[in-house]
Formats: sequence, C-alpha cells, structure tokens
Amino acid sequence: MVLNMYSLDLILVPSTVCLTAWYHVYRWKHLKKGCIPRTTGRKEAWIQSIFKENKKKDMLGVQSLRNSLMSSILSATVSILLNTALAALTNNAYRSNFLSKHRIFGSQGDKIILVKFAVASFLLLTSFFFNTIAIGSIIEANFLINVSGETFNCAAKRLLKRGWFLASVGNRVLFSTGPFLVWLFGPVPLILSSAMLIGFFYSVDFNRVGPGGSKAICM
Repeated sequence: MVLNMYSLDLILVPSTVCLTAWYHVYRWKHLKKGCIPRTTGRKEAWIQSIFKENKKKDMLGVQSLRNSLMSSILSATVSILLNTALAALTNNAYRSNFLSKHRIFGSQGDKIILVKFAVASFLLLTSFFFNTIAIGSIIEANFLINVSGETFNCAAKRLLKRGWFLASVGNRVLFSTGPFLVWLFGPVPLILSSAMLIGFFYSVDFNRVGPGGSKAICM
C-alpha cells in the first residue's frame, strides 16, 4: 500500500475518533459537577411514584415504561437491519470505482472498503447489544414492580436505572455509526458529519439553562 493514498484517511479518521472521545470526556466532566443529581432526582421521584398505591398514576407509569421499551426495541431493530444491509452489500463485492480518484475521497481500494464496512458493522452490533440488554432489564423491572416487598422494589429500581443507561449508550453508538457510514464516500465527509453529530449531541445535552445563566445537562 502506498502511504500517500491513505494520507487523508490517516489524518482525518483518527481526528474524528479523538474529537468524539474528547466531547464525551467533556460531557462526563460536566455531569460530575452537579447537573446529574438533579436529573437523577427527577427519575427517582418518578420511580417512587410507581410504587405508591395511586391508581390515577398507574396508567401513566405503564405508558412511560412502554415508551422506554419501544424506544429501545426500535433502536435495536434499526441497528440489526442496517447491519444486515451492510452484510448483503459486502457479500455482493461492493466496489466504489464510480467515485472520483481524487485524493479528497481518500483510498477507495477493496481492503479499505472492507475496513469501513467492518467498523460500521461493529458499531451497529454494539448498539444492538446495549439496546438488547436494556430491553431485558426494563422487561424484568416490569415484573418486579408488580411484586410487593422492599427487596423487589430495590431490585426493580436498579434494573430500571440500568436499562435507561444502557439504552442511552446504545442510542449514542447508533448515532455515531452515521459518520462511519458516510466514510464510504471519503474521510472529508466523515469528519464533517462527525462535527455535525457532535453539534447535535451538544444541543441535546446542554439545551437547558441553569441558575445564574449556567447551562445544565439534560439527560
């Protein structure tokens, strides 16, 4: 392999990975500064309302859990369908010869195309894995909610928190697959789409203004 054929790929692909990792480290540091307890407190209050004998809120609790469950099922379905489509595309010996041979498109050889498919497939399978565990956790929590007893209630709370966390991770991994699918068209679209994705994450994570004008993370 000639090095200059992969010059843009060698520069922009690691830059994309580092940029995405840097954003999530930045987000994690802000989560540890006090924004997360308020969000967790709201979820804790919602969980406590489920275990109280209040028939007026029973239906609301069931609908909320169903929405969380359906969201994870949708993400898992999209992940496995996209991965199946990639597998079919690879099996048909996909070629990108119709693309320009200009360096801005990076390398378009068979080996690098296979690497691009492999990276995207790995991310999709990772998203499917996390969402599948989230679905199992939420379903198990639904059974435990109907069982009386403090031990069962504590177990249900842990399962709900675990399910929500894993679903959040699975969704972010699914969104992060998008730039690597765009990588099929070259490293420049990869880093541009990754920057747009990080902007989207930022608008979702920091879309609320806290006391004193400081921004607070919205989970």
